[in-house]
Amino acid sequence: MTVPAPRLNGTPDLSGVWEAERTPASEYVRVLGANFERLQVDSQDVTKYMMNVFWDLRPEEQPLRPEAAAIFKQRAKQPGPTARCLPAGVPMSMFIYSFKLIQTPQEVVILTGSGDPPRQVYTDGRKLPKDPDPAWMGYSAGRWDGDAFVVDTTGFNQESYLDGLGHPRSESMHITERFLRRDFGHMDMEITFEDPKYYTRPFTVKTGLNLLPDTDVLEYVCGENEKDRVHLEK
Repeated sequence: MTVPAPRLNGTPDLSGVWEAERTPASEYVRVLGANFERLQVDSQDVTKYMMNVFWDLRPEEQPLRPEAAAIFKQRAKQPGPTARCLPAGVPMSMFIYSFKLIQTPQEVVILTGSGDPPRQVYTDGRKLPKDPDPAWMGYSAGRWDGDAFVVDTTGFNQESYLDGLGHPRSESMHITERFLRRDFGHMDMEITFEDPKYYTRPFTVKTGLNLLPDTDVLEYVCGENEKDRVHLEK
């Protein structure tokens, strides 16, 4: 897993099934208390950033504008998109289960284990759309910065959450992802968020990714045998 990363047309080949580094149980206990398991979250299926993109910040350090704080407070009273079988979106889908990168000369495709729509990251030099129809996964264009693959994504709708707690994103959200494959089995992922409508400054989340060489992204259909929504209405 530590041999040099494979290369494709002169750049690292990012293809493979990847999983964000899992958060140790001790970290959940430190922040959430010894009874965190009552959240009914399998800590091996998600990471701390799926729960809260501001996990590493104190409440007073979080750059929420009053509008975002009001939405966040309201969302605490209602089920999130994934509870209603809607997409987890970006970045939450990168922190649930695993995801698959498929690299070709013209684009990189991202398939998520959360059942979200596939993401198409075009690398043919096209610009992002200036007036896109808002979408769950947004619109992405990628470029190489040395050995780092940089993805710019805009054109989001406002329905998806940034995390399980419900931090919002507006249609002006711009997300920049930076992938650097260190070796065969390990990659660094850095995600920077810019949304002047809801946040006072850009903020960044960093995590490692581990290659899962002996598996694949499995089919997941949220509505199949689903029994929760009837109870959520109550």
